[in-house]
Amino acid sequence: MQLGIVSDTHDNLEYVQQSVALFEREAVDRVVHCGDIVAPFSATPFDSDAFEFAAIRGNNDGEWALGNVVDEFGTYLGECGERTVDGVDIAVYHGTNKVLREALADAGSYDYVFHGHTHERTVATHGETVRVNPGGLPIPGADNAFHVATLDTEQSGVDAITHHELG
Repeated sequence: MQLGIVSDTHDNLEYVQQSVALFEREAVDRVVHCGDIVAPFSATPFDSDAFEFAAIRGNNDGEWALGNVVDEFGTYLGECGERTVDGVDIAVYHGTNKVLREALADAGSYDYVFHGHTHERTVATHGETVRVNPGGLPIPGADNAFHVATLDTEQSGVDAITHHELG
């Protein structure tokens, strides 16, 4: 099973649409957005017949209607959530608090911890857990291009993660 991971799209519809197109081309079964969608209008392109969608609240998601809009076609997980996909245990958190995102990874309760916030693509091991940041909108001091990631549940560890540059 293929899982798409995206974060920090910040109302940039061009990158949102590129993300959706890539996930459809890659035939992902599910997509997880790690927060900072921002406004409801930029969540709706993820309403696709090609994949299931879930999202976490980010620190810039200022419109509370976002959760209601996502729930119309997917699952809004609030501040933090858990998913089990094809036997793979995943925690999803925006990542605003470094102590919390590291604690989730260090706890050893999950195969993967997905987060965003820093706009910097990351794959880091914490014992048996892999912490994944797909990247996000390019910002100074982080990545200079927009990235998303995919997870292949038939593989394990860091080998299961692929980052894709868009833009």
